[in-house]
Amino acid sequence: MKKFFALVLCVISLHVQAQDKLVFNSKFVQSEDKWIAFKADSLGSHTFGFIYIDADAGLTFDYAGSFTVQPDGRFLLKNKSTESSVKHRLQPSNLPVAIIPESHFGELEILKYPEWLKHYKDGEGTPERLYKWGYMYNSWGECAKALEFLEKANSINPDFKGLRVELGFSYNCLKQFTKAIDVLKIAAQRDTKDAYVHKELLYSQIHNNQIDDAVATYEKVMATVPDKTYNAENAINILGGYFRQGKLKEFDDWVKKTKIDRDPKFGQYVQPMRQELTKN
Repeated sequence: MKKFFALVLCVISLHVQAQDKLVFNSKFVQSEDKWIAFKADSLGSHTFGFIYIDADAGLTFDYAGSFTVQPDGRFLLKNKSTESSVKHRLQPSNLPVAIIPESHFGELEILKYPEWLKHYKDGEGTPERLYKWGYMYNSWGECAKALEFLEKANSINPDFKGLRVELGFSYNCLKQFTKAIDVLKIAAQRDTKDAYVHKELLYSQIHNNQIDDAVATYEKVMATVPDKTYNAENAINILGGYFRQGKLKEFDDWVKKTKIDRDPKFGQYVQPMRQELTKN
């Protein structure tokens, strides 16, 4: 029995030690309100700091200093920023960083949340703030995270300007096309001249195998929406729907109708798709 408990304690100890180590498997956009460390330099020093979102500037890194990892696993603070704030604006990147385990906060002389962070939390639960955060996460391709903010905003004020189309974008990104259609139909009824709203709706319909509905949306846009920015993209998306369904006749008819094969951006894709279709 003593051997059994000793083994259990050993396993627990190893698990705790593993949790205390730096694991470089996070991206900037996954590290909001977290203390992070970069990989060590040639001298074994890790630069560290706090990542947060500034409502105006976006993703921001607040530099705190550097540390080394000792042979026994302790974090030894090497340099500590003496300035009140050294901030760097971040661009979304695949550069891996490590979330610093809470067990090392004392060694680095940091709190879980810096005192100054509260100034960036004003209006945290308002639709405007939730929408802005959702919009930013969508732009970084973190659609599931964006949806957390956008659905909260929707529960407070579903009529907040731009919210429905941003929700639709998240749902499309996550392949939840029925949900996207539901919310984007309302958005299209409210903003009948908004080309972007209709583009997202058409995309949802195509990927939900509702190509006839997508064509109807396309026709509506061509007839009533002055902004022609997305017309060619809409046409090629519908053509892609016919391609995936293997409908050669409809494919050819659509090319003839829209002349998408002559478009300077998308025309190059038409003939290769047709050749692939004729193989079947």
